[in-house]
Amino acid sequence: MRALWGLLCFLALPAWAEEPLSGWAEYPTDKIYDTLVADTKAAVKENGMIVVTQAGPTKAAAARGITIPGNLVIGAFNNDYAVRVLETSTRAMIEAPIRFYVTENADGTATLSYKTPSFVFAPYVYEGGDPLRDIAAELDEKFQAVAESAVK
Repeated sequence: MRALWGLLCFLALPAWAEEPLSGWAEYPTDKIYDTLVADTKAAVKENGMIVVTQAGPTKAAAARGITIPGNLVIGAFNNDYAVRVLETSTRAMIEAPIRFYVTENADGTATLSYKTPSFVFAPYVYEGGDPLRDIAAELDEKFQAVAESAVK
């Protein structure tokens, strides 16, 4: 019986992998990876944020002779939000910068996704209360604006 249950779970994994993740926003596009990366960075700046970090395995893998699809994490935030978050919860700042994730799809298009700020900061609301919840809601709007601008 255990083996049958394990087999059923294994067979269901591909279907589960396609389900949207709770707390995530996903924006599939017709853009190629490099264009979506550039447009995301530009949209971050246009919306009053700063690209604080960038990291991804694609270029490092290529330097080792390994080809993988484009994959870049772009951390975005600004000092105003940082100061405001710190006023509510020191622990919550570990989540900054909040990240956008640009991935290259098998068909050559790219997808922009991110965890919503309200989801990211939810574990700290017990400490930061309504002020942190309000900041997260503002950031939800800001991140949505960045995403919508980047993918248009």
